Amino acid sequence: MLSIKSLNKWANAHTYYWLDILRIALGVFFFIKGIQFISQTEKLVELIEPLRGFGGIMLVVHYVAPAHLVGGLLIAFGLLTRWALIAQLPILVGAILINFVGVMNPGGLIEAAVVLVFTIFFIFYGSGKHSADYKMKMGY
Repeated sequence: MLSIKSLNKWANAHTYYWLDILRIALGVFFFIKGIQFISQTEKLVELIEPLRGFGGIMLVVHYVAPAHLVGGLLIAFGLLTRWALIAQLPILVGAILINFVGVMNPGGLIEAAVVLVFTIFFIFYGSGKHSADYKMKMGY
């Protein structure tokens, strides 16, 4: 089984600027989505309406926006990247499931699926060599 240490060594040996730009873009995307959910809370409640019978709507509303805001910043700076991405997984899985439980939104489904793929990639890849994690580890 691969350990985090071996994944970090592999990622640092195979680091590319375009992967760092992709990680930063993913973090900015999550941050912007968090701002959208804060400014349009009614839209978020409308999106999760199909899940009303499962309870915890207010818990979801109070989890999604802060997780996107804080997680997006952490991912963009490359600080605690894996933990921030793991916190995004339930939100992304929920975004995909909402399309099958409620009204199908093909654009939203594709967006959530693509972001989920990038999220899973960066959970394994990590933050890379050009990140706050790497700088702190090396003592810059």
